[in-house]
Amino acid sequence: MMLFYELFICLLLWSGLFFLFVGTLGLIRLPDLYTRMHATSKCDTLGAGLILMAMMFLVGRNEVFKLLMIGVFIWSINPLITHVIGYMAYLRDGEHLPETFFMDCYDLPYPGKEMSGKEDVHA
Repeated sequence: MMLFYELFICLLLWSGLFFLFVGTLGLIRLPDLYTRMHATSKCDTLGAGLILMAMMFLVGRNEVFKLLMIGVFIWSINPLITHVIGYMAYLRDGEHLPETFFMDCYDLPYPGKEMSGKEDVHA
């Protein structure tokens, strides 16, 4: 039984390392900011979560709560920061490749938004 427990922990650790490696590879190999940002945010969040889950199985009861709080922090902050970086790149007319799918959602009107352009955001 202990063998299956250790194999499960190894599977979680290696899966987390795989996703972190793929995110790093995406950061190096992908062509523009938006695709790099997508690769790193998704893979880093998942990879860190899997490694933290493996660590939760290895440590005592007091440390599980601390690791859970670290995981909640990572899972909440990483997508938020990624969105802020992407939005700031959009506001500053960040370069993107012509063949990259790019949907300009920020210029679409919605209730309560005046059509004043990009300069209405205070950054």
